[in-house]
This record gives sequence, structure tokens and C-alpha cells, in this order.
Amino acid sequence: MKNILVLLLFPIISVAQSAEQVVDAAKRKIASRNFIEAKADLTKFIATNPKSRNAFTLRGRARMGLQDFYGAIGDFNFALEIDSTFAEAFNFRGEAKIYLGDDEGAIGDLDKAIRFQSNYEEAYTNRGLAKYNMEDFQSAYFDFSKALEIGQPTDDKYYHRGVVKSELGEFVSAIDDYTKAIELDKTDANLYNFRGVAYYNTTNFDLAIVDYDQAIKLDPKDPLKYENRALAKSAKDDLKGALDDYNKSLELDNQDSETFNLRGVLKHTLLDYDGAIVDYGKAIELDATNPTYFDNRALSKTAKEDYAGAIEDYTASIELYPTDAETYYQRALVKLTMNNNYDGCLDLKRADELGSPEAKSAIKKNCK
Repeated sequence: MKNILVLLLFPIISVAQSAEQVVDAAKRKIASRNFIEAKADLTKFIATNPKSRNAFTLRGRARMGLQDFYGAIGDFNFALEIDSTFAEAFNFRGEAKIYLGDDEGAIGDLDKAIRFQSNYEEAYTNRGLAKYNMEDFQSAYFDFSKALEIGQPTDDKYYHRGVVKSELGEFVSAIDDYTKAIELDKTDANLYNFRGVAYYNTTNFDLAIVDYDQAIKLDPKDPLKYENRALAKSAKDDLKGALDDYNKSLELDNQDSETFNLRGVLKHTLLDYDGAIVDYGKAIELDATNPTYFDNRALSKTAKEDYAGAIEDYTASIELYPTDAETYYQRALVKLTMNNNYDGCLDLKRADELGSPEAKSAIKKNCK
């Protein structure tokens, strides 16, 4: 009898080991981004093990790696039907919802993940991301800080918290976090770029440029980094250097309306009104819904004494944003310059109604 019992036990142990090996192998494949094979292996395993919460959760993660977020949520749902307190399934379902833009639903899932596993650092990080997307920056700050408190420090964690601090206007503290992130990963160009932005916002333009230089050295194909450096150079009155950077940025991406606008502003400062007008025109071609571009082109046209063209642009701006007192005021000045006092005074009156202090003074001077 003893020999028979031993023989009966061996198959049971073998099956248990086989199941564990399948799950472990799937984890390794997911870690190495071999999502297709991981999904196929887990599908076969689930066919004979339909009550494995871990297998459904892992297959959901494999689906996420394949950008099949709805399918992933289906697998996480199955895992939670098996175990309604499974924190890992709530966490990954929340993460999938973030990718689908359902941040509110994600937060609900991540709240549950944290409720069932209070020190779940990944769930805090994911909830922080969802709250950041919903512009609840103070709560996101708490979650990213909590993730740092309960887990190992990583460059990503410091980066996330640094971004939130910047959104809250805490640029000095954000610089500290970006610096810690850089200490952990000196090869990430974006970390230098974001720290450069924080330095720029503290008016430390020299250090901002140093960081942008390093960011561009590590990633010379990103137009935004050149644009950021151009802004810092402009702040230091290095207008030629700024122009070179805007040119490089547009060489890399000539479909960014804001870069054309910013280069137009710089050209206007350099008294290159024709060049500024061309750049504003390009910005408008790319985005005809931004009233600032029309305002800026109107200023350059005014400088060239193209008053009719300036009025046309101010009018287009007002059609897009009819409550901007400054645009009415500037259009009024052009009309007064053309000796069109009646229409100019109507614009001044409207600017005054919208709260322009300059308009009130101009009415006393020009309007009877």
C-alpha cells in the first residue's frame, strides 16, 4: 500500500510544478516584452485552469503590452470574479483604464487596490498619474510621495513628482527631484530638459541653458528642446542664438504653429517685420483658431504701416475671442492713426467695458 500511495502522489506534485512553471515562464516573457508568446501560453493554461486569478491577470498584462486594453480589462474582470479582493488585478485594470482615458474609473480601481494592499507602491504611482491627468495636482503629489516613501527610489518616481511640483509652481523643489532623478539616470535627455524648464521658471537662465545643452546632446532630434533653449537664450538677450535654435527646431518639425509664432515674435524684436509676418502667417495656416497669432501679425503690420491689414487681423482675433480688451484697444489705436476716430472710439469704449485701464485714458484724450 505504501508503494501505491507514493506512485499516486507523484503525478499531483508534477502537475503543481508544471502550473507554477507556466506562470513563471509567462512572467519572464512579459518582462522581456514577448507579449505574443506569453498570451498564447497563458490562453492554453487557462483552458485547463479556469480558476487561476494569476493566469488571467498575467494574460491581461500581456494584452496591455499588445495595446489590447479592452481585452486586458476583460481578463482583469475574470480575475476579480475569482477573487474580488485581488489588489494586483485592480491595479492593472486601473492602469488599462488610464490608457483608455478613463481616469476617473482608474482611480476607483486603484483606490481598491490600495485598500486591499496598503503598501502597493505601483498602485500609488498609477493613481498619481490618473490624478495628474485630471489636474488634481495636490493629490497626485501625495501619491507620488507615498510611492517614494514605501518603495525603492527610482528616476521615474522622482521625475513624476518633479512634474507635479512644477505644475504647482514649486519649481525650486521640482529641481531637487529632477536632480535626484538625474543622479539615478544620467542618460535620460528628458530629465535634463524638464530641469531646464524649472530653472527657466526660476529665472536661472544660465543653468537652464546648461541643461538644455545636455538634453540636446543626448537627444539632438527633438525640436522642443531647441525651442526651450531658444526661450532661455532670448531671456538672456542672445537673440541670434535664439534664432538659430528656432530655425533648428523648425527644421526638425515644420508643423508646430507655436514655434513659428515664437520665431515671429523674435523677428519682430529684431525689427524684421516682413520675416515676422511670414512666420505668423505660417502659424495661422497651421492653427487658425489661435487669436494670439492674429494679434501678433497685426502688431508687425502696424509697424510696417499696413494699417488696413492690421485691422483685418485684429478683427479676426476678436471674432475668435470677443472678450479680449487688449485687442479692442490695439485695434482702436490703429483706427485712430488712420483718423477713423468714430470707429476708434467705439473700440475704446468696448475695451473700457471689458476692463482696459489704458482705454479709459485714451477715451478722455481722443473721444468727445
